[in-house]
Amino acid sequence: MRNIKIVIEYDGTKYKGWQRLGDSDNTIQHKIETVLSKMAGENIEITASGRTDAGVHATNQVANFRTECSMSDHKIRSYCYEYLPEDIVVKSVQEMDLNFHARYNAKVKKYVYNICNNREHNVFNRKYEYHIPQSLNIENMIKASEILIGEHNFQSFTTLKTKKKSTVRNIYTINIVKEDGNIEISVQGNGFMKNMVRIIVGTLVEVGLGEKTVSDISEILDKKERKYAGHIAPAKGLFLEEVNY
Repeated sequence: MRNIKIVIEYDGTKYKGWQRLGDSDNTIQHKIETVLSKMAGENIEITASGRTDAGVHATNQVANFRTECSMSDHKIRSYCYEYLPEDIVVKSVQEMDLNFHARYNAKVKKYVYNICNNREHNVFNRKYEYHIPQSLNIENMIKASEILIGEHNFQSFTTLKTKKKSTVRNIYTINIVKEDGNIEISVQGNGFMKNMVRIIVGTLVEVGLGEKTVSDISEILDKKERKYAGHIAPAKGLFLEEVNY
């Protein structure tokens, strides 16, 4: 038995997210598993570092799967490139120790969110960024983001319904950079819940627009209710950029 780690890049625009669904084959996981199963002549199930939502992209998603297939790493990668849709690319293939687990062994994840803060949107980037024509106060957004850094209960910043799972997460850094009207918000942490990064971005945008204040952020954390945080920023601007082990 072999344990194979793959790093994947995908455009999530037309997919219903990463996770395999019972009523649809239009997911990233399903597309990759179908190709790998055909290649190996056996049923392949892959585990990702995390589940990206519908419309979210990845430049370096990490996953692993177990197989009896003896094909070399290079040939597995070539096979995937030939048979996967053009909006999904397996960037690297590496055989790992049997104990490696893409989700449980992940230590740090980094997401990047792109905002176009010009009056007009960019025609060529419009599918991959959130267009906000109103001027955003970056200084206040940075001050607000600093309050979110550290270990907190982020229950207000997720659409996760279950109360059985912990909503405590540790955010290590939030960087906000604006250049020529383009804003990049990068968030690094030990893990993220459903829609967490997009709600953080939506909340920071509302601070930037003056709809919320910097001091509101601490209150939102304390209240632990989704309704107090900001809107969910569109999926199209979000990229899973890096997973560290």
